[in-house]
Amino acid sequence: MASNSFKTVESIGRGMPGVEVTTSWGQPTLKVHGRMFACMAANKEAEPNTLVVMMDFADRDALIEDDPDTYYLKEHYVNYPCVLVRLSRIHPDALRDLVAGAYRYVSARNARKRRTTARGPRSEPRTRRGLS
Repeated sequence: MASNSFKTVESIGRGMPGVEVTTSWGQPTLKVHGRMFACMAANKEAEPNTLVVMMDFADRDALIEDDPDTYYLKEHYVNYPCVLVRLSRIHPDALRDLVAGAYRYVSARNARKRRTTARGPRSEPRTRRGLS
């Protein structure tokens, strides 16, 4: 199996619109619209050469169940919509699909937040009463 590193992840991410290569918690990170979608794990519970990839909880659970040698979770990450990936174990095509999926997941979440913010609060508070 090919040896993957963050350089591989970075080269995948650079082909996607709006991707920024930066750092989070001192680790290399891919962000879209300022939101992280893939980064090297910084938490000491994670194994060396582990990538953190954002995704919904159901997809994460399915990956871990299907291939626990490649995908895993540690207590620190349980409440976050992400999965831990052993870069030494993942096939390059699967890594490409995973990074693309994380990009779509975070982009969609950002779009929902932007729409909600643009609409403003659901109801304006009434500050003056009795106006006709």
